[in-house]
Amino acid sequence: MLQINDLTFDAWGRRFFDHASVSLPPGAKVGLIGRNGVGKSTLFKLILGHLPVSDDEISLPKTARIGSVDQEHPATPVTLLETVLEADEERHRLLTRLETADPEEMGEIWGRLIEIDSDAAPSRASEILVGLGFTQDDLARPMREFSGGWRMRVALAAALFAEPDMLLLDEPTNYLDLEGALWLEARLQKYPHTALIVSHDRELLNNSCTHMLHLANGKLELYVGGYDDFEKRRAEKARLQLSAKAKQDAERAHLQAFVDRFKAKASKAAQAQSRMKRLAKMEPVATTIEERVAPFTLPSPPKPLPPPLIRLEKAFVGYEEDRAILKNLNLRMDLDDRIGLLGVNGAGKSTFAKMIAGALGVQKGEFHRDKKMKVGWFHQHQIEAMDPNDTPLEIIRRAMPEASESSRRSKLAQFGLGFEKQETRVDALSGGERARLLLNLVAMDAPHMLILDEPTNHLDIDSRRALLDALNDYMGAVILITHDRSLMELVADRLWLAADGTVKPFDGDMDDYARFVLERAKLAVKPTQVAREPVAPAAPAPRKTAVEPLRRKVEAAEQVMNRRTRDLAELDAQLEDPDLYVKNPAKVAELTKRRDNAKSKLDEAEEAWMALAEELAEAEA
Repeated sequence: MLQINDLTFDAWGRRFFDHASVSLPPGAKVGLIGRNGVGKSTLFKLILGHLPVSDDEISLPKTARIGSVDQEHPATPVTLLETVLEADEERHRLLTRLETADPEEMGEIWGRLIEIDSDAAPSRASEILVGLGFTQDDLARPMREFSGGWRMRVALAAALFAEPDMLLLDEPTNYLDLEGALWLEARLQKYPHTALIVSHDRELLNNSCTHMLHLANGKLELYVGGYDDFEKRRAEKARLQLSAKAKQDAERAHLQAFVDRFKAKASKAAQAQSRMKRLAKMEPVATTIEERVAPFTLPSPPKPLPPPLIRLEKAFVGYEEDRAILKNLNLRMDLDDRIGLLGVNGAGKSTFAKMIAGALGVQKGEFHRDKKMKVGWFHQHQIEAMDPNDTPLEIIRRAMPEASESSRRSKLAQFGLGFEKQETRVDALSGGERARLLLNLVAMDAPHMLILDEPTNHLDIDSRRALLDALNDYMGAVILITHDRSLMELVADRLWLAADGTVKPFDGDMDDYARFVLERAKLAVKPTQVAREPVAPAAPAPRKTAVEPLRRKVEAAEQVMNRRTRDLAELDAQLEDPDLYVKNPAKVAELTKRRDNAKSKLDEAEEAWMALAEELAEAEA
């Protein structure tokens, strides 16, 4: 499907690809893996044509459609469902043609719509959206009502719905919760075409991918199987390389000893010369050099506190006095508890974390919390709130005001930030470096409890393993909120579920929860609930009855009316901007003229639809 042949690419003062070659088989689900910064996102840009490269170096079939999720969908007045439906360009084009098609052409258009199963498109789009966390009520809401994170989910839904021949996904689980990640994992297994996925989610790579494409030192190497298979083969390859190198080193030493001993003797000069030539021609055996991953420093509390650390009895918590987010909480945590907190976005996980951290009080009920308990709380908003002009050294100075400068620098080095990074501005640090800094900072005072809300979003697989090792060595309590199923399985010994306005223990393990999530997603999409566009009946061929031509005309006229309504809504949305009247009066005049024209066309479309509908009713009678 994708051919990369002898690709060499230099940019921003460095070489990303050095005579790299690989061929991806059609229909493969390929995980693109490698350390942060090696060029995975750069490869996507090269494939998409956003960076210059010759056709000889990267090639795809001429008719292949490429799809990706580059940015969030814009905030428009178009509904959520309609936005995703428009991602099917052929279907959208056919429906648009109905606006101006002659009656004779409509039969041909409807025939193609039936052929591509257009009638099932709203149901399929709804299934994807619900799987990614949207509700049935959300489907009719305009895009402008959703936040940036949710519009990123819409962009992902649109890409999956369009089913391009080559689907490119760059860290798709970063803006999903665990439930969305579990659903996506199952969806990718059934994806009918080729997919190339950059991800540090070990479970997704193991369960959804058929191949691993490893990028290192400017080279691409394809392995069959999931990430665990890749690690085994990589380790075996490294072992064989070391063995071959040891043999070669022994041979070198033997040849060199002969040369040193006999090169001065005339009788052995020819033999010594021959061995010198052989030494010169010996190619050194390349060995796999693994970069060191700095460990995380999560010091354990010096003295344990008496149990329980926290106890909740019939507790209610929320932000408004008369409205609780979570109700009737009856839970207990001890020092050695590792709690995995499950639940969809909006179920109250962050509210629960704030309460446990002491940032939010209970409205009623009892909340017993040891007064001596120290809590380290990490959440994604901390990364977003960092001052871009700050530096790690300035941050650690504030955290360690009494320490010496050398102690501060030593502490940053322990965090994995070398001398060259310590005075680098925050906006020049990678997401992984910022996450590493903050994770180590929240644990620096040896808290009795760590609350970690999506700690792995910017960490590569090796850094996630280092975090896992540190959490397993940490002797305090942990509350973990993460979409990384592997981390959840290996850290949490108990699962709590935030749902239906409360938090309760979940009876089962992560496999049970994965089945629960997928079954819930299936039940959430009911055919009777799907808001459907009027399309031709999903039959093998149009029925040949006296009213069938009229019915098609009514359906076509209704499509035109819907389009005209949406065009008018988009213009109204632009004219609602008060700044436009001050900054660009000429644009206001243009938009007003276009609105008048759109309103006239809508009136005409409504009249045509009403006339055809009356005619159809009479024919059916």
